[in-house]
Amino acid sequence: MEIELRFFATVREAVGERTTTRRFEAGTTVDGVLADLERRVPALEGRLLEGDGTIAGSVTVMRNGTNVTHHDGANT
Repeated sequence: MEIELRFFATVREAVGERTTTRRFEAGTTVDGVLADLERRVPALEGRLLEGDGTIAGSVTVMRNGTNVTHHDGANT
């Protein structure tokens, strides 16, 4: 599946672009996308996901205009 990622604030600065489109396997969850981003952008390592796999408190992830915490969090 193809996902458009939009970045804001310090994440945008670290990534170096406003948006990008990435391909992921069907069924990839938010934590998989964030872990991939942490691997690709060394400046983000350990900043997007907590050690227990939850989304870091300073990070907001939206899916189709809705914060994923209103769905299934990192498992969305």
